[in-house]
Amino acid sequence: MNPVDPVALTADLIRCRSVTPADDGAIGLLEDLLGSAGFTCSRVDRGGIANLFARWGEGRNGRSFGFNGHTDVVPVGDEAAWSADPFGAEIRDGVMYGRGATDMKSGVAAFAAAAIDFVRATPPDGSIVLAITGDEEGVATDGTIAILDWMAANGESIDACLVGEPTCPDHMGEMIKIGRRGSMTAHFVATGRQGHSAYPHRALNPLPAMARLMDRLASHVLDTGTAHFDASTLAITTIDTGNPANNVIPAATRATVNIRFNDAHSSASITELLQTEAERIADETGVRVDMKVQVSGESFLTAPGELSDLVAASVTAETGLVPVLSTSGGTSDARFIKDHCPVVEFGLVGKTMHQVDECVPVAQIEQLKAIYGRILRGYFGG
Repeated sequence: MNPVDPVALTADLIRCRSVTPADDGAIGLLEDLLGSAGFTCSRVDRGGIANLFARWGEGRNGRSFGFNGHTDVVPVGDEAAWSADPFGAEIRDGVMYGRGATDMKSGVAAFAAAAIDFVRATPPDGSIVLAITGDEEGVATDGTIAILDWMAANGESIDACLVGEPTCPDHMGEMIKIGRRGSMTAHFVATGRQGHSAYPHRALNPLPAMARLMDRLASHVLDTGTAHFDASTLAITTIDTGNPANNVIPAATRATVNIRFNDAHSSASITELLQTEAERIADETGVRVDMKVQVSGESFLTAPGELSDLVAASVTAETGLVPVLSTSGGTSDARFIKDHCPVVEFGLVGKTMHQVDECVPVAQIEQLKAIYGRILRGYFGG
């Protein structure tokens, strides 16, 4: 049979207007393709989100290797600013344009094509799992998490996993992600007593208290980095009073900080630090300070070893580059998978993801498929 063309498959997926949480047929397209190639496909839809679990092999005998990715994309923004139809998959001068071209319909197409070609040519002694979700760009509660919940309930597991997110900053093959920083957001409300600005002694102004708290937090050095991670960061992202009157001391003000933390911390330890500072400010000023935290994910690390060595060797064989093992960047669905098996991430150059005129050289898609195929051959000894 002819090899699966990852470029054509990428184009077919881009033409699905799967702006999160919509699917527009993307998951069904993959289900049909994989099912016709002999994969056992299970729809794991939850909360209105389309998800797909596809397995080749018995699953409970021999080693299993998994790929994870998503078909949902972010909104296109101002469509008039695009030089091509964001859902047209136009190829111009060897470059494909469209929303999801890099993040990450090309990655899904590459690993689906590589997996199909591999099992046709060299049926492995083990199983290959593709976990594909429609909820990564959104709240991410009914996507990969739903698939993992379904796997646990149905006795399914994987021994190693590769997430096909774009990982390379500038050149194909230069970076593999072996971990990610944790991410959490803290929402503060400082409450005082409203009053006339001409009589500040009759009011209790929450603004100086909040300003002091933000200064304390921004000045605090969380750490100086660890063996595999850069220093943790805390960024003030909003300060909002919503006071239209310049002669009124407001009753309350709000602020938000986002923390990206390494493996020297947990969300619990960061929460304790923030709460301690908030209570200290309240004691100093008499202003009540309330805090709520939202944790997007804990930090994690897949220590360099068998999995990262295999991926790195495959990348070098196809690109000639020796990839850096990195933990930089934001979060991904690898943060959910890390509790189930070793996981690394490798994919395309991500310079245009989420931008107007998101695009990918078609040669990179073909090269990515070749890398994924080499990883499968190395993992199963083919």
